[in-house]
Amino acid sequence: MAASPVRRVGVIGGGWAGCSAACELARLGDHVVLLEAARELGGRARRIEVNGRILDNGQHILLGAYAETLRLMALVGIAPANSLLRLPLQMHYPPGSGGMQLRAAPLPAPLHLLLALLRAGGLERDDKLAIARFQSTARWSGWTLYDDCSVSALLERYDQTPAVIRQLWRPLCIAALNTPPERASAQVFLNVLKDSLGSRRSASDMLLPKVDLGMLFPDRAADYVRRNQGKVQLGARVQGIIRGADGWTVEVAGQASECFDAIVMAAPPWQAKALLEPSVPGLVPEFSYEPIQTCYLQYSPTLSLPQPFFALLDDPAAGDYGQFVFDRGQLDPMAAGLLAVVTSAWREPEDQKGSDAPAAQASTIAGQLARAFGDPRLLHPQWSKVITEKRATFSCTPALQRPPNDTGEPGLWLAGDYTAGDYPATIESAVRSGLAAARGLHQSSSRT
Repeated sequence: MAASPVRRVGVIGGGWAGCSAACELARLGDHVVLLEAARELGGRARRIEVNGRILDNGQHILLGAYAETLRLMALVGIAPANSLLRLPLQMHYPPGSGGMQLRAAPLPAPLHLLLALLRAGGLERDDKLAIARFQSTARWSGWTLYDDCSVSALLERYDQTPAVIRQLWRPLCIAALNTPPERASAQVFLNVLKDSLGSRRSASDMLLPKVDLGMLFPDRAADYVRRNQGKVQLGARVQGIIRGADGWTVEVAGQASECFDAIVMAAPPWQAKALLEPSVPGLVPEFSYEPIQTCYLQYSPTLSLPQPFFALLDDPAAGDYGQFVFDRGQLDPMAAGLLAVVTSAWREPEDQKGSDAPAAQASTIAGQLARAFGDPRLLHPQWSKVITEKRATFSCTPALQRPPNDTGEPGLWLAGDYTAGDYPATIESAVRSGLAAARGLHQSSSRT
């Protein structure tokens, strides 16, 4: 006879993994209590308020290959077409800056990339042949390596030219894995390329949020949980977890302890480790982390870029740190004149440390934009805000061992972008992890 399904599940952590797990558990009929220490859901992909202005804690970009994220958004009532600007795969640098111009064609795969390569500007014949060679070699090998190595080693093995490495593979690696190619996992990089460049045409599309990150999913996820007899508690800082004979007790600061039949631990890995170590040590390993910096620059509402986003040629030695710039006004009319410049795997310059560092960094970024676009107006923003997520992602290094969702402990599952999976720390990997934990927990509770 089948056991009764889990009736009360505590989901600790309201990031995208926790929200995904809570929604899936609610859909499966479990009673869910989502506990989030902050006053906003979203974790490391959330909205924030700055001087009365709603911004995101970082500029994010999704891919058409993010099937689970898009499916879950639809489940909670979000129409992706209304919330995301869908653009064909492209790598455009500001005109005259010395970078490539590549845009996928409206054709079935793989013709969309072949024609894009033929038409690409700013690349020599050898550069185009190198990209084609990479694509064909990766396909022939099934996008799989026998032994993982660094992305730099893979690019050398595939005879990529310096121009292609600098203008295409390096920025794609840093954007996807938030880890420099010299120490980034080639296999994880290939996994991302397989699902985007190596799949159907729409999978390679770039999806830019037109709404803030809270509205993009977490807000609706909370509503979905509540509509399905669950609860969402913000400002609920979990202080301890105790395993009992019949389940788990969760201690929340300033509140009475709560008892659950099972738990999905969806807090960031450093917090999950601290909470779990006293009861079940060794479940969450130590990780190294990579930061991401987003610099917001507000200009006159009449100022806009020729298209929604551009790649930038970064050169730290020359003081050029920005890697991508987004024109927020082309995504949301209320943000006219607002540019967001992203620097992944950010390392703070020695000459820009201290309390005045954000102002210096914003000035440096503004100078880079002015040079790249040949527009002196970009030197003088009306205001700026620099936001740095110091532990935005784990360092996605070769052969990195990541913990499974199933801890082996009855009624305890892990969820988060750091758990075992094909992808690096992205929104899609967080969503996949949350869904896997919820489904695994539900299935384990229903076994005979």
